[in-house]
Order: sequence, then structure tokens, then C-alpha cells
Amino acid sequence: MDTRVALIGIIVEDPGAVDALNGILHEYSAYIIGRMGIPYRQKHINVISIAVDAPQDCISALSGKIGRLHGVSTKTAYSNVIFPSEQKTQNT
Repeated sequence: MDTRVALIGIIVEDPGAVDALNGILHEYSAYIIGRMGIPYRQKHINVISIAVDAPQDCISALSGKIGRLHGVSTKTAYSNVIFPSEQKTQNT
């Protein structure tokens, strides 16, 4: 299946949502390229960015699940490049 690279920006305003968020991210860990989290203590929020390489439907599902968490906001930016799935090569 073809994949796209995307960046998911997440703002966590409710600390009670962190466990559920981490559970969702663990569920999709095979697609995660990298993750950066920044605690913004003065504002009592966390800013997280997740880089993923996954099929379009997986990215949408991940972003949707995160966005449905109480106290969590998310936006996704997609690369315009679509990468074909890796094909197995035969040794001849």
C-alpha cells in the first residue's frame, strides 16, 4: 500500500489524557518516524509533534483518534509525495 509522510501536531491541555494518548501512539508505533515533546510549564500544556510514514487511511485514523481525546487538539500536515509500497526483490 502506498504511503505518505505527515507531521501530526498535538496540544495536550488535559494531563489526564496523556495515558490514553500514549496508548494510541503505541498502537501506531510501527508508522512513527520520530516524536518530539515539549512541556510548556508556564502555560500548563504539552506540545508534541509526531512524524509518520504510513498509508493515508492509517494517518487519518491516528489523527482522528487523537483528536477525539478530551483536552487534546491536533492538526495534520501531509507531504504531497506519495511513496509506492516497498516491493520484494528476487535474487537472480
